[in-house]
Amino acid sequence: MSRTSASPPTAGSEVSAVPAGSDVSAAKTDSALTHGLKQRHLSMIALGGVIGAGLFVGSGAGIASAGPSIVIAYAISGLLVMFVMRMLGEMSAANPASGSFSVHAERAIGPWAGFTAGWAFWVLLCVAVGLEGIGAAKIVTGWLPGTPEWAWVALFMAVFLGTNLAAVKNFGEFEFWFASLKVAAITLFLVLGVLAILGVLPGTDAPGGANLRGDGGFLPNGSNGFIIGLLASVFAYGGLETVTIAAAESENPVRGVAKAVRTAMWRIALFYVGSMAVIVTLVPWDDPKVATVGPFYATLDHLGISGAAEIMNVVILIALLSAMNANIYGASRMACSLVARGQGPKRLGRVSSGVPRTAVLVSSVFGFLCVLLSYWRPDDVFPWLLNMIGAVILVVWIFIAVSQLLLRRRLEREAPEKLVVRMWLFPVGTLVALAAMAGIFLLMLREPDTRDQLLATGALTVVLAVIGVVRQRRAAAVKN
Repeated sequence: MSRTSASPPTAGSEVSAVPAGSDVSAAKTDSALTHGLKQRHLSMIALGGVIGAGLFVGSGAGIASAGPSIVIAYAISGLLVMFVMRMLGEMSAANPASGSFSVHAERAIGPWAGFTAGWAFWVLLCVAVGLEGIGAAKIVTGWLPGTPEWAWVALFMAVFLGTNLAAVKNFGEFEFWFASLKVAAITLFLVLGVLAILGVLPGTDAPGGANLRGDGGFLPNGSNGFIIGLLASVFAYGGLETVTIAAAESENPVRGVAKAVRTAMWRIALFYVGSMAVIVTLVPWDDPKVATVGPFYATLDHLGISGAAEIMNVVILIALLSAMNANIYGASRMACSLVARGQGPKRLGRVSSGVPRTAVLVSSVFGFLCVLLSYWRPDDVFPWLLNMIGAVILVVWIFIAVSQLLLRRRLEREAPEKLVVRMWLFPVGTLVALAAMAGIFLLMLREPDTRDQLLATGALTVVLAVIGVVRQRRAAAVKN
């Protein structure tokens, strides 16, 4: 996918304006949804959204490649994510919508852009639901050998399907407690780690900078290792977008989004960069356990914490179940919003008792179908699905940046009072973020392991964009 596909149109071009009916339909759908999320729900969704299984498990591969320089990699990618969240927060506070960035892309660029970003994200979330279900089932079957994985996935699906079908407050409560447990776990980890680094944790000696300088130094595998670590860190930040989707169903959407976005900086710095710094300071980066069983387990085991493996299994299970719950919610709201704007089958957008139940059901079924494909077609179809969603989040980020670049000028001209959250260093900050995203695409093309993901995601994006443009032109022809 090239950046030119999402290049900013001029203010007076045909695609820059969205038909008024589209905004009205989306607004009616959002008003039909139950505004049952409280500020405490949004705060914990935002807080817990940055703590996923990708941090607890996926960061091991990044450390094994980049060594201690993984701290810098997470800091760089974290800065990019903060810019993206600031842009998304600016638009979402000015125009809260359950379709989030899809609605903003439609308003800024045109219906085709909203269609492409929205349905690509829906596919990403549904496949992710299946992957998280498989991961959670593997942990449980490790405790209960002999039980079928698919049955556990089905059980988890049924539980979260039920909670999401009932009322949005159920989703909020589940996420509140899931996020609370994750935050408590990583906070305890950081406290223990800092005490060990200072040499005041009983039974440990202060490591100093030995692990940061030894075994090849701070950059043991050179620039190539750092690049692999950087790419791994970028994709560990998924989940932050959910809070702007959920904000449309909160008691005070503008306040909720503004507060969540404004606290993004310290959350990312503390949970991601802080935890990476603790791990590589305490444990040699080339310890086999870092890559095989996970860096958090390796650290706890190094500190002599009894039952470290089981502790981390419980934490990872909570993170996976939390992600399943959030992704079913996010997929259903995105689908509902798309349908409300005439971008999908009408039946999918039906709202009953304040809940888009058909969208919840279809999103869950699609996710479970991905699970079945992992058993039925593990060598061809399932890997293709995984590659297809590999870089979707980067595509979404590009749409967010281009949309903010266009909508900011429009807001300053037409409704400056809505700019309660402002992008830093606009427009330079937005342009720098876009350049960074282009750089990540080039790095992905350079690496064999990520090249296939980029090409598959590019193919999905192009197909959706073509369908979106055709639909847009047909709608324009009918209107005229």
